[in-house]
Amino acid sequence: MRDQNFKMANTSEIRNGLCLKHNNDIYSVVEFLHVKPGKGPAFVRTKLKSLTSGKVIDNTWPSSHKIEIVRVERRKYQYLYKDDMGFNFMNTENYEQVTLPSELIERAELMKEGSNIEVLFNTEDDTPLTAELPQYIILEVTYTEPGVKGDTATNATKPATVETGAEIRVPLFINEGDLVKIDTRDGSYVERAKK
Repeated sequence: MRDQNFKMANTSEIRNGLCLKHNNDIYSVVEFLHVKPGKGPAFVRTKLKSLTSGKVIDNTWPSSHKIEIVRVERRKYQYLYKDDMGFNFMNTENYEQVTLPSELIERAELMKEGSNIEVLFNTEDDTPLTAELPQYIILEVTYTEPGVKGDTATNATKPATVETGAEIRVPLFINEGDLVKIDTRDGSYVERAKK
């Protein structure tokens, strides 16, 4: 008998963020493309991220292939602190706490105490699968070389340390104390933020 937590579906149902079972692991769809070549059958090209290891793989399925969708639930949590056990979060609705190892959190170095994140749980056994930061976060620059007035060379960057201890690349005009908006998907500088 099949587990009711897994739903069989067609590759036409693939979309970004969908969680599915593949090779005895649970993956989240990062990118997908339905391809209909002039000759031959259609197929779906995907980029999948393992929710247990964080590893990203490429996979291609024929268009009629059956996939096993995993039901997940997103819950809002607040980041409290880090200790020897991992990162500690509190559910913002029922105040339950959960500890996650750093492998389950992409860009954990950008998390600031008190920031809100989403934790994905497998609804079958209520285990946490991964934690997702908001797409953009604002952090203060705590150390960088001083900017030089008039130094606006195109695309030139320098290293900067933000309040969480993470190091990012910023434009030359950014100074200590500036707030910067960071894209958590790749840890890149987006823009200077208002205080």
